[in-house]
Amino acid sequence: MLGSRSVGGLFLAAALQGQIAVAQTIDQRVSFDAAPYILGQFQQRRAIERGEMAVAVTQHIEGYLSKPQGDGPFGAIVYLHGCGGLGTGARQRFADLLTGWGYVVLAVDSFATRGIDQACTRPMPDRQADAWGAMLYLSTLPFVDRKRIAVVGSSQGGIVTMRLASTHDVKLFDVPGDLTFKAAVAFYPICSVASQQLAIPALIMIGELDDWTPAKNCEQWMSLRGDKGAPVKLVVYPGAYHAFDFSILKYGSYRFGHWLKYDADAAQRSTAEMHDFLAAQLGQ
Repeated sequence: MLGSRSVGGLFLAAALQGQIAVAQTIDQRVSFDAAPYILGQFQQRRAIERGEMAVAVTQHIEGYLSKPQGDGPFGAIVYLHGCGGLGTGARQRFADLLTGWGYVVLAVDSFATRGIDQACTRPMPDRQADAWGAMLYLSTLPFVDRKRIAVVGSSQGGIVTMRLASTHDVKLFDVPGDLTFKAAVAFYPICSVASQQLAIPALIMIGELDDWTPAKNCEQWMSLRGDKGAPVKLVVYPGAYHAFDFSILKYGSYRFGHWLKYDADAAQRSTAEMHDFLAAQLGQ
């Protein structure tokens, strides 16, 4: 656990904000299919017995693609929203931020085509399949370097990110064997959903006073993993609550029984942390 308090971090965050202001992006709505599951032998045999083709059912997904000016190839980010859906403000903020650093961004809208307004009080759809489908889509674009794709998730999206970063005994999704996320950034997730050993490097950032996805959960998970697997950095921001990086929550708000509040200091420091982590992992 680390609590960043350096003056240098503030100067870096200010410099990063300056990059956002001059970033020029191309933003468009796109569609793709969620990655299909690999059908097991039992499912394939039953399909053959019924005289059917053993084809996995996929879900049509929408998202928003943003890219920096130029031909690339660029590293890319799959962004996964929280349980309240993909808000315009959050989508644009991450697009401007990440394209300003030279990355293509695909913000996945897991709710639009499913007709879901929120998944905070109802079951979460299969968002891992959505993320893999987004990665497959990005890997086909000529201006994306398919070997430099990371995933960034907020809240529920952070939970999905932790699952994507986990090790798995069997391959679940029908994606090319050489296609994998290079790194993961999770804003205020529940860490215990992940395997104790991660398959890819991860950065986890959470508020000390978060009452929705408690920091203690991530601290306990970190203590159990024993520095095995891919490297993980956990940063806990003192005095910060859930959604500390959403400026629309400047005065705080109770949502679904939890306190959400913007924290300018934590937001700036998390921006700097993410910048340095992605630069190290994606070679920017």
